[in-house]
Amino acid sequence: MSNLKIYNFMGPRKIAAALSVVLLVISIGSLAFNGLKLGLDFTGGSLVEVGYEQPANLNEIRDQLKSAGYDDAVVQTFGSPTDILIRLGRDHDPKLGDKVVSALQQHSDETLTLRRNEFVGAQVGEELREQGGLGMLLALFMIMVYVAFRFQMKFSVGAVAALAHDVLIVLGFFSLFGIEFDLTVLAAVLAVIGYSLNDTIVVSDRIRENFRKMRKGTPIEIMNHSLSQTLGRTLVTSLTTLLVLVALAVFGGEMIHGFALALLVGVFIGTYSSIYVAANVLIAMGVCKEDLMPPEKDEEEVDDRP
Repeated sequence: MSNLKIYNFMGPRKIAAALSVVLLVISIGSLAFNGLKLGLDFTGGSLVEVGYEQPANLNEIRDQLKSAGYDDAVVQTFGSPTDILIRLGRDHDPKLGDKVVSALQQHSDETLTLRRNEFVGAQVGEELREQGGLGMLLALFMIMVYVAFRFQMKFSVGAVAALAHDVLIVLGFFSLFGIEFDLTVLAAVLAVIGYSLNDTIVVSDRIRENFRKMRKGTPIEIMNHSLSQTLGRTLVTSLTTLLVLVALAVFGGEMIHGFALALLVGVFIGTYSSIYVAANVLIAMGVCKEDLMPPEKDEEEVDDRP
């Protein structure tokens, strides 16, 4: 450890705090004024299933639907490459399926078959929205309880602050750029919570260990030492994850593009928050060695030892 290079992570902590505040203000402002562009899972809409004789090209079908005026169409295979499920965020029309098949038939020599034309009600969307929001709040609460039990209350507040920071910025990103928010993106947000928590726990464990081991040094010096020790692990984990997510975003297709994009933003922000947000909160709350020292044993307990 004597050869470890110590970086002054806490030096620019005020700049990092200001950056976080700016990002949060932008995110919350966009969510308040623009909201989220909710997908069919949350808003309701129409489902049209079309049967092809040969495996279909999804990108060509998307282009054909856009040229026919169905810009919001979500296209995916359903069971087999010849069964195509088309989701449209519009009111149900008994003739919508026929119109979609007619628009696609103009660009195909095959005989297309309408297999399903049904409506997903708004009630389903509202139920999914409530359950997703409650699931996220429950996850944050349980995380706070666990970290408080495993470490200390100040670490718990820092961990939850970092998680809330990451979630709000990811949601703000989707709101600001008008990217569709569906269940796959919600799943990615929940995954971001887990990823960010993992980073924060690793850093917190090292901070606690160094507070107990290092007899000399201010809290800021101990923070810098701990963050420098975990830096290699943090960078390797984040970079390898980001490489996979970039590949998913570029080559994964439209169906998982939102999922990959949410994770890309979340992993990047989560790496930043595990270093600056959680540690900044600990410094602001005045964490010290006394907070982390194990409780002293009673004298009677010591005397009873053989």
